[in-house]
Amino acid sequence: MPEDPFGGRKPTSHERMTGLPWDASYHEGPAPWDFGGPQPAVVRAAGRFTGTVLDAGCGSGENALHLVSRGLPVLGVDVAETALETAREKNRERGLDAEFATADALHLERLQCRFDTVLDCGLFHAFDADERVAYVKSLEAVTKGTLYILCFSEGESAGPHPVKREALTKPFGAGWRVKSIEVERVQTRFHDESGAPAWFATIEREPARE
Repeated sequence: MPEDPFGGRKPTSHERMTGLPWDASYHEGPAPWDFGGPQPAVVRAAGRFTGTVLDAGCGSGENALHLVSRGLPVLGVDVAETALETAREKNRERGLDAEFATADALHLERLQCRFDTVLDCGLFHAFDADERVAYVKSLEAVTKGTLYILCFSEGESAGPHPVKREALTKPFGAGWRVKSIEVERVQTRFHDESGAPAWFATIEREPARE
């Protein structure tokens, strides 16, 4: 019986569309979003990150490693084992102490841990509307402070999964507060140096009501 390329999990809408698991994006060189460094938007916002950090959909680890270099304890998770191995190798080469683990972003409750800060760089926009609802539910289990989302927006040179502003905020209901949505750019290997139009959202968990 052939090995399941999705590791027993339900393929995401993007994977169903391409017919390939996320891991395949890393098999023949860098993935389209892996341009060789941390996203400039994440670098600019790094001073806002506090406490323990979860990088959901960390890919080959550049954002996680940048945050660790600033003294933050970071766990990066992904379903792409090839990307995780690359991230671990970078971690060793740079003498850093980030942690990387396999985890499904739609089932983050399996981590059985909560984080002061959660980063989503380029994951939200890859989910369809139903998956985003499930994803936000998953994030509820691990976020005790602030969630930062960097995702494609609409406009000239838009990325392959453009997100309307209202589509970004819609899944976040009770228990969340959308503090701000800033206009940003996302760097990829297929855009010029100015990158693609993006949103950078700051979304806070609200204290549970008595």
